[in-house]
Amino acid sequence: MANLIDIKNPEWLRDEELREQLLAFDGDADIRVAADPGNLAEIDMITVSTYIPGEALRYPNLKLIQKTGAGVNNILVDERLPATVEVARLEAATSGNEMAEFALSYVLQQQRHLREYHAQQAESLWLGYAPRVSSRTRVAILGLGRIGEIVAQRFIDNRFLVSGWSRSAKQIAGVDCYHGDEGLLQLLADADYIVCVLPSTPKTRGFMGRKTFQRCKPSALLINMGRGDLVNEAELMQALDDGLLAGAVLDVVSEEPLPPQHPLWLHPKIQITPHVSGYHLGDAIAGIAENYQRLQSGEPLVNLVDRKRGY
Repeated sequence: MANLIDIKNPEWLRDEELREQLLAFDGDADIRVAADPGNLAEIDMITVSTYIPGEALRYPNLKLIQKTGAGVNNILVDERLPATVEVARLEAATSGNEMAEFALSYVLQQQRHLREYHAQQAESLWLGYAPRVSSRTRVAILGLGRIGEIVAQRFIDNRFLVSGWSRSAKQIAGVDCYHGDEGLLQLLADADYIVCVLPSTPKTRGFMGRKTFQRCKPSALLINMGRGDLVNEAELMQALDDGLLAGAVLDVVSEEPLPPQHPLWLHPKIQITPHVSGYHLGDAIAGIAENYQRLQSGEPLVNLVDRKRGY
């Protein structure tokens, strides 16, 4: 019974590096890497960042696919995924805090007009603007799971007004919580910044489109750190051209890596980063080790995904 690490992204994290970190929790664990998997029938757990459709079928006794992050949509859409295989995601304070820092950085950039000053420097132009006041600025968080709560708290700590939206009702200290379709429309109408950390599910794909953009302030900035397919990118570009909102920061896009010829690259109101808002595994490595140990001992696994709900 073995855990096979197959990250498929060595620029981010090498299989061998994660193996060494996991062995620190249990030096006797049978942890293998993709370059030397051994007998595939002995593998009952795979740890992946990128999942290829049909990959689970390579392992006849597979019981668990452990994702090295929160997004599992690329696994759940695999029509050949056996019903007997569980899927688990990570809920990490480390990456959640990094995502909160990412969102705050872009909000503060907008609050202090840093992009304008950078452009003016190229023209040797000395012209100042009044900073926007944080205590009168509203940040809306779409998705109030663990990561959403961390992001919301970071903005509360920095004296912003904070709203949040989820499918079902929630109560979070310091957050004006909304839920359901009507709640979403109310939230968007008041938001100066919209930070999206929703998972990809059948109900959220294309969630941010023309109809939602029409409810936004023309001065609003969209920051998407959830999944790329949450945003209808063609409708986003059109909405920006029509002045329905001021700009967008996209850390995730529908096709990654984003092709060089894609029009998103050149849109003047869009800023793109290469899926780096939550970068390090940090404390989440312990969750991978725990699920391996639980799988071997027959205990209930942690952070399992509800395959019907999609998260």
